[in-house]
Amino acid sequence: MNKHFLTLVIVVLLLGASSALAQDMATGIVFHDENQNGQVDSSEQRLAEVPVSNGQEVVLTDKQGRYELPADDDTIIFVIQPDGYKLPVDDKHRPQFYYIHKPEGTPDLDYSGVSPTGPLPDSVNFGLIKGEQTDNFEMLVFGDPQPYNMQEVNYFNRDIVDELVGGDGYEFGITLGDIVGNNLDLFEPYSKSVARIGLPWFNVYGNHDMNFDVESDSLADETFEATFGPPTYAFNKGNVHFIILDDVIYPRKDGEAGYIGGLTDKQLIFIENDLKHVSSDHLIVLAFHIPLSVPRWRGLEEYFRVEDRQKLFNLLSDYSHTLSLSAHTHVQQLHFLDEKQGWRGKKPHLHYNVGTTGGDWWSGEPGEDGIPPTIMRDGTPNGYASIQFEGNDFTLNYKVAGADKEKKMNIWGPDVVPKREWFNADLYVNYFLGSDSTIVEYRVQGKNKWRQMKKVELGDPYITSLRDKWDKSEDLINGKRPNNAVASSHLWKTRIPKNLPEGEHTITIRVTDMFGRQFFDEFSYRVEDR
Repeated sequence: MNKHFLTLVIVVLLLGASSALAQDMATGIVFHDENQNGQVDSSEQRLAEVPVSNGQEVVLTDKQGRYELPADDDTIIFVIQPDGYKLPVDDKHRPQFYYIHKPEGTPDLDYSGVSPTGPLPDSVNFGLIKGEQTDNFEMLVFGDPQPYNMQEVNYFNRDIVDELVGGDGYEFGITLGDIVGNNLDLFEPYSKSVARIGLPWFNVYGNHDMNFDVESDSLADETFEATFGPPTYAFNKGNVHFIILDDVIYPRKDGEAGYIGGLTDKQLIFIENDLKHVSSDHLIVLAFHIPLSVPRWRGLEEYFRVEDRQKLFNLLSDYSHTLSLSAHTHVQQLHFLDEKQGWRGKKPHLHYNVGTTGGDWWSGEPGEDGIPPTIMRDGTPNGYASIQFEGNDFTLNYKVAGADKEKKMNIWGPDVVPKREWFNADLYVNYFLGSDSTIVEYRVQGKNKWRQMKKVELGDPYITSLRDKWDKSEDLINGKRPNNAVASSHLWKTRIPKNLPEGEHTITIRVTDMFGRQFFDEFSYRVEDR
């Protein structure tokens, strides 16, 4: 080969490689969109020191509200909402705080993704709306709606959304992934349903929200991005800094099939850069789908990559106030993570694995309203959580769908017991938001002394009884058979008192939770002499 020609080939190849690696620079302005027209008007204030990110780097706007960030051909630029401002929303109340830059769009997949965006605009601007500045507010949290068809979207719409229409008292909501059940065409009807609540609604990416027909993790969220925006981002409200994370790794790189919980290097760099602009006395709330810790009944199965969890904990080591949220398991559990799991804080890190709106995958025999009871395997009825924030402190709540807001527990025991005979029946209390720090006591009516119940990790017998109905029936039962009971992390029991006079007796249950709140309920049964 001619030497001059070879040199020319090498130069062309190097230029091509350089071009492939080259990045554009995204520039723009963050401003107070006073008239909410989405345009930077000359009279509108440019906002300084507002964080903007490309999913890895985080920069602050200058005095003119301007920022500059590198952007390759698969980048989402987004503003990190500062306290005192709100984000604009679309017609389905999905926050609009990002710009997707994919010049060629999404590759051909079973579910459509992002259309080609073409070259970067000269200016990628973000308009913010002035909002109330308050340290006290409440948010809604949904775990796994996970409808597999329109009938289950209808269940979700009627069982969960109907009672929340208007969003009174809440600032915004978050769904913690598994928005749908593999059918990504249901993103839109789900969004239409949630929009009825009337709140800004953030969404987390889950393992049933993926594009499965991909060869790299970076492409698995294409339809999610086209619908909801970046799967990793952050925002502020009061003294709380929220970090939303895609923690689903698919396909895995360790030779195993399927997915696993974890974080990418890019995400960890983003968290590190993001936290540089967050005061150490703020509460950090992380929201993702797959929990950091394995549910106790799952044994030693690897759920979340331990090395990634440790890197995340290291980044949070300067923060005394933290909380993380997940869903995925279709049970409800409070995990207190300490040095055994690599947490370095003075007090354990609370990880709240939230019960799901879809419960036990919309299973059970439908009631008169046509909706299945869908009670979860640990005895938690389907419903939703809310979190009340006061400064950098918080209180957790769980609301059972379709029930009075005072319903906090289920009680299970016999209807009748023999007086003084050998009869080892137990009374069980399932306090849905319980943990090792919860105290459950009982008192027989007419007695003064409260007696403490014993915390156990067993299957809730009420759940077992519901499942037995399906197995012992001689006829097919309408609806899907529920899953078997698993060991509940919020179950207490005691021997039911039987050395009492004949007749009806009432036992009062008193629950004192980790926040010092007390809740009461009652159980009645009958004592008979043979």
